Amino acid sequence: MFFPFHVRVFLATGYTDMRKSINGLSVQVARNLEKDPLSGHLFVFCNKRRNMVKILYWDRNGFCLWHKRLEKQFFRWPKDEKEICEIDHRQLDWLLEGLEIHQRNAHHRLSYATIF
Repeated sequence: MFFPFHVRVFLATGYTDMRKSINGLSVQVARNLEKDPLSGHLFVFCNKRRNMVKILYWDRNGFCLWHKRLEKQFFRWPKDEKEICEIDHRQLDWLLEGLEIHQRNAHHRLSYATIF
């Protein structure tokens, strides 16, 4: 998925009733997650069986709801107990591809400073 880098991605950990649509999910964002559903950020929800994901976001003049249902596999949804966690765009892509959002064998980030 392509979104501008200033758009943040929030996962609602645990499971969500997927019968909820735009109105129900936006209320959940405001009440349970204490975030602004009109911010333009992505709010990602998963069902109990972990075979469905919905992404809610505001796009200039209306809500958008993106929905993906897997037929045979499941999403590797985080198991921690926090109500919401923030991930980056790359981790969202990994999640939608069936990978863990925290890759154990990735290259470590290096920080160097130039000395003149």
